[in-house]
Amino acid sequence: MDTRLLLLRGINVGGHNRVPMADLRALLASLGCEDVVTYVQSGNVVCRADGAPEALGAELRAALSTELGLTVPVVGRTADQWAVMVAGNPLLHLDDDPKRLHVTFLDEEPEPERVAALLSEAEAFAPEVLAVSGRDVYLHTPNGYHQARLSNTFLERRLARVATARNWRTVLALADLAGVTA
Repeated sequence: MDTRLLLLRGINVGGHNRVPMADLRALLASLGCEDVVTYVQSGNVVCRADGAPEALGAELRAALSTELGLTVPVVGRTADQWAVMVAGNPLLHLDDDPKRLHVTFLDEEPEPERVAALLSEAEAFAPEVLAVSGRDVYLHTPNGYHQARLSNTFLERRLARVATARNWRTVLALADLAGVTA
């Protein structure tokens, strides 16, 4: 079994898609996961499991639908992928406030043409800055994420991928829980 990180999109936000973390941990245990740990109430999971994180995410999506009647996108990563993402953040030099640095995690790598189109108009989003690396979109949002034009929904539409975003503090906390060093 290897360490997996799972990110659920849109749970426990504004009273919608309520998933108690104890229920989420139990559901993952029923799927064969071990050492299941959740971080805060917004759907961040570190566990040990066999198989690809994408397959585990699909199993969890199906279980959430069957058991709780919820349609919740899930994005998964291995601990090694998480370590590469943390070490590769090209925007760390822009800000030392982890609430203004974010990563939007995509379920699959977007089409190169879509990435090129997004990057070609990057100046229009100033003062926000973005960088794309594979399935990860790094963001610097100096006015805060809630004010950001480069929102999760915007990036999903532009890149045609399922996405979920986390601030840098959460990214680092999950790295710590997963035993990842960058």
